Amino acid sequence: MYGVRCRRSRGCVFSLKYHLVGCPKYRRKVLLGSVIEDLKTLLFQKAAELPVTIEALEVVQDHVHLFVSADPTVSPQRLANQFKGYPSRLLRLKYPELRSCLPSLWSRSYDVGSVGQVSEETVKRSIETQKGT
Repeated sequence: MYGVRCRRSRGCVFSLKYHLVGCPKYRRKVLLGSVIEDLKTLLFQKAAELPVTIEALEVVQDHVHLFVSADPTVSPQRLANQFKGYPSRLLRLKYPELRSCLPSLWSRSYDVGSVGQVSEETVKRSIETQKGT
């Protein structure tokens, strides 16, 4: 499939990768010190529960970048909800200061983009060449 390293499941071959970005409520700089390490651990735990592989992860004081490879049965919305909800609940229990300074850990919004090895032009060209076969 276009020279991309693919994964297989019982009924399909796929390569789905997403770049997810989430921010704490009000873009507060609360991701500091031991919160960062605990957040990373929780994100890897959640990824292990889902059919997801974390390819890259970066936590900055006021946002998180996740680059994941996902199974086609998991929507990007579900990924964002799972990667925000699970750590939020556990971090707010462990760190009471997060509860006192924020009504919830994460803002409702998130940014997600699909990442591909193949350009739009390559896909269009491949489809067009199928007409002749």
